[in-house]
Amino acid sequence: MTNDTQQAPGPVRLGEAFWYWLKLGFVSFGGPTGQIAMMHQDLVEKRRWISEKRFLHALNYCMLLPGPEATQLATYIGWMMHRTRGGLVAGVLFVLPSMFILMTLTWIYLVFGKVPLVAGILYGIKPAVTAIVVFAAYRIGSRALKNGVLWAISAAAFIAIFAFNVPFPYIVLAAGIIGAVGGRVAPAKFATGGGHGAAGKSYGAAIIDDDTPTPEHARFAWTRFVGVTAAGLTIWAGAMACLYAAQGWDGTLTQIGWFFTKAALLTFGGAYAVLPYVYQGGVDTYAWLSATQMIDGLALGETTPGPLIMIVTYVGFVGGWTKQLFGADAASLAAAGIAGGAVATFFTFLPSYLFILIGGPLVEATHGDLKFTAPLTGITAAVVGVILNLAVFFAWHVLWPAGFAGRFEWLSALVGSAAFIALFRYKAGIIPVIAACGLAGLVFTLAI
Repeated sequence: MTNDTQQAPGPVRLGEAFWYWLKLGFVSFGGPTGQIAMMHQDLVEKRRWISEKRFLHALNYCMLLPGPEATQLATYIGWMMHRTRGGLVAGVLFVLPSMFILMTLTWIYLVFGKVPLVAGILYGIKPAVTAIVVFAAYRIGSRALKNGVLWAISAAAFIAIFAFNVPFPYIVLAAGIIGAVGGRVAPAKFATGGGHGAAGKSYGAAIIDDDTPTPEHARFAWTRFVGVTAAGLTIWAGAMACLYAAQGWDGTLTQIGWFFTKAALLTFGGAYAVLPYVYQGGVDTYAWLSATQMIDGLALGETTPGPLIMIVTYVGFVGGWTKQLFGADAASLAAAGIAGGAVATFFTFLPSYLFILIGGPLVEATHGDLKFTAPLTGITAAVVGVILNLAVFFAWHVLWPAGFAGRFEWLSALVGSAAFIALFRYKAGIIPVIAACGLAGLVFTLAI
């Protein structure tokens, strides 16, 4: 180790951190795996803001929580370095660029979606999204389903949601109960491993190093715990009260706020796991958007930076637009879309930030002792079945857009198969796969 790595870097000002988190918000493609890898390379290896061990310790906690783990990890590191305002700066800037980009793309989609250029690109992207979801089910399943019991939980979850349309929250609850009981009856079946590597590497001394004392603001205190919890609940209740006063309980924005609050507490396993719940609510229950629009939204979400759960911005935008909250003219529709997207985003991410600010001091008190729980193991196994159901749903609507009695889309099947092979066999990135499939769809649409 050279001398310059034996000495920890100097303190990082909040302004410097602000520009880093803002840049990350614009370039964080690749889903949670890519985003976590990007933060590791920047913050552990290059800048040495945090050590490998402390980085993985924070990540393990974020993996236990509902919500997007990459966003929560950024919030955690920002909070450790610059207190509450540092956590909020990191967490908000990780999301804000993606929200604005996705709102812009959603507006283009709603206004110009039937234009041949846009329609052709979407025609090619849809089967690619189906392949991406199938690959996600494989990737998560290969890590999570380590024995027959977990395979059985996954299969039961698939049957429950596919054949009986059981709501996603009930599946999560049942899987958690099975995991809790199974952890006592057969602990070996519900034992979990890390999955993110061992915390044994060192890239030199870091600002937050292995033996760096926990800063005062990160130490657990009941007064701080109660205060932050009360502040978070007050913010949530105040926002809901404003929506209720403006529109009543049955108003679209109020229902968007309430629905995505519940969705935020159910995102175990990442965005792919909660998408069926968002579909059930957005399409079936509230009719904010159609099944086709939901698929198109995932396609747009895959092409933008930020966490994939940002599709909630799209759902809220389309919901506000569809319900014509402020009128039917172009400006009113755009304003309704922006309001719906902003409300959905706010209520989805508020719990994620609170989980870090409230639970972070408890985690810092444990350092390397945090482990995955048996209930979470059961939930993760069920998530695999739920994601597979989502893949079946997408494949059905992409390959038979007019129903089984209609025409089978052979080109979509070919594009989707090629996309899966590229992801599985050649380890291609999501963005190149989507770009290639979109180009193929455009060429085909313009040629016929």
